[in-house]
Amino acid sequence: MYICMCNAVTDHAIRRAAADGVESFAELQARTGCSDCCGACESEARRCLREAVSEMRPVLSFLPTPA
Repeated sequence: MYICMCNAVTDHAIRRAAADGVESFAELQARTGCSDCCGACESEARRCLREAVSEMRPVLSFLPTPA
C-alpha cells in the first residue's frame, strides 16, 4: 500500500528500510523521501516505521554480537 503518494513510498519500502537499520523518521525521510513534500502522510509513515522497527527488534536480539 502506498503511504507517501508524492514520492511513491510504500509500506513495504518502509519495512525494508527498517530491516536495513533505519530507526528514526529523519533517517526514513533521507533514505526514501517519504513525507518531504506535502507532509500529509507523516503520521501514517511514522506509525508504519514504528511498527516495523518494533517487529525487527526481536529478530535482531537473536543475532550473534561481534567479538
